[in-house]
Amino acid sequence: MKVAILIGSKSDTEVAEKVRARLVEFGIPCELHVASAHRNPEKVDRLARDPETDVFIAMAGLSAALPGTVAARTLKPVIGVPLHRGLGLDSLLSVVQMPPGVPVASVGLDAAENAALLATAILALKYPQLTAVLEQYRAKWREEPGTPAGTTR
Repeated sequence: MKVAILIGSKSDTEVAEKVRARLVEFGIPCELHVASAHRNPEKVDRLARDPETDVFIAMAGLSAALPGTVAARTLKPVIGVPLHRGLGLDSLLSVVQMPPGVPVASVGLDAAENAALLATAILALKYPQLTAVLEQYRAKWREEPGTPAGTTR
């Protein structure tokens, strides 16, 4: 079981660390890689073909080509995290409007935690022990101050 977190540049590290922290908390092995779709396409290709990786989380700002570049090179799940650069709309649209045959699941702008939760849910299909991890997370979330009673994420 492994999640690869790919970021387009070191400036994306802050959001990526939120993903990594949640995955580590859940006991999911993960690796963080800096690999630009434009500057390091060979590295992106090599990472996307890693047989040890079960799920990819890719994030980049501006053109946000990284999630689609990864998805075009693997049959494994790819989660795209659009990053807020300027208005963030360019990044969001780039991630959610992939061409046919290049599926990328998308979360909201800078939504690192949701990317980690989605990766965990995907992994739970193959590793059922992660279902209990997600259930514990939801129970804890419901107890947080300010959470409306009876609501779920």
